[in-house]
Amino acid sequence: MSDSSPDRILMFGADWCRDCRRSKALLDREGVAYDYVDVEAVEDGADRAYAISGRTQIPVVVFPDGSHLVEPTDPELAAKL
Repeated sequence: MSDSSPDRILMFGADWCRDCRRSKALLDREGVAYDYVDVEAVEDGADRAYAISGRTQIPVVVFPDGSHLVEPTDPELAAKL
């Protein structure tokens, strides 16, 4: 089951994660539509993020073209938008 429509960004993160809060704030400021998966609240969220990135770091930001960024800086994320 997918938590995201194909034309939206999908972000995996956690409330305690500063990088996740920062990336969410950037997406919100830019008015970007995205879906959010809390890796602690969603049973398989962490496993799904790991399957995409091969890493345990968050956030994992997945773009409609299938590419992804892990722990992006604000300039990296803004450039990809």
